[in-house]
Amino acid sequence: MATSRSKQHKVLVSACLLGQPVRYDGRASGHPDLLQRWQSAGRIVPLCPEVAGGLPTPRPPAEIPGGQGSDVLNGQVKVVTVAGEDVSAQFLLGAQLALELVRRHGIRIAVLKSGSPSCGNLLTYDGTFSGTRVTGEGVTTALLRREGVQVFSELELEAAEQALKQLL
Repeated sequence: MATSRSKQHKVLVSACLLGQPVRYDGRASGHPDLLQRWQSAGRIVPLCPEVAGGLPTPRPPAEIPGGQGSDVLNGQVKVVTVAGEDVSAQFLLGAQLALELVRRHGIRIAVLKSGSPSCGNLLTYDGTFSGTRVTGEGVTTALLRREGVQVFSELELEAAEQALKQLL
């Protein structure tokens, strides 16, 4: 028998977008009003894949030279810090933990931090640490998309809200 209330779908959200100081530089990235409403409604499952994967806060900036998140998943390129340290294992672990949350909560929509080597969904940095952005996606985004999750950034909250409404 159907209930009168529709299932309330959960949304995976980058912890930095919820005001948690977990970015590489030890800061948060804001807390947009829509995310506050979703959080108050109990819809949000927060995660910082980089911290979940074992990286500290603050931490050196990391980028993906010569590739994108899917290339890291395929073992073709590495995620490295500005000092050249390979942090691919931590990025892969964080992505796997995000995937486990998605599966556990039946999540089909994520709002992740734009530009991040983990969470970027449209643009990432080119791996030269020069501030140059290129079309692409981070490691966690690539893995979640393989699972069929729609990934949006904090710059696309209206589209994320519309996609969530389509699930109801």
